[in-house]
Amino acid sequence: MTHESQADFTEFATAAWPRLVRTAHMLTGDFHEAEDLVQTTLAKVYARWRRIPRDEINAYVRRALVNNNISRVRKRRIAHLLMPFLPESVHRSHGGHAEAVERSAVLVQALAALSARQRAVVVLRYWEDLTEQEIAEVLNCSVGTVKTHARRGLEALRAHPHLTLQEAKR
Repeated sequence: MTHESQADFTEFATAAWPRLVRTAHMLTGDFHEAEDLVQTTLAKVYARWRRIPRDEINAYVRRALVNNNISRVRKRRIAHLLMPFLPESVHRSHGGHAEAVERSAVLVQALAALSARQRAVVVLRYWEDLTEQEIAEVLNCSVGTVKTHARRGLEALRAHPHLTLQEAKR
């Protein structure tokens, strides 16, 4: 890779990092896994950087992020089937934003209950603000499939017991 191409990639990765980590966090439900997912995705993108058309970089990276997350979920399912007890990760909040952190944790928990595809559609639509057509391109599926996943995902979120409890507390 040329020095100019490396500089272009570094500039892109630096600018896109916060947005990608936010999206990945919503996909994974865990900040550390989100950072790992973004690093893995950017490493794969770096290897193909010269061949990615410049006007398709954001769509390409989103697609790679979602696909890498789906692969991560599949691998986790296999590990879960092979191990009778998976260690639980424990994250405790410290600070003055306890209510906001609690709402965020509840939302992440509710998102985790969705299928990987539903979660991807909901995150790309409502956090990344992509159109249904853009999501269909990222996920390599039809707009109808995106609409179906969005509808089912939102129905599941609305019915999630912890989210309905959160609304009742307000």
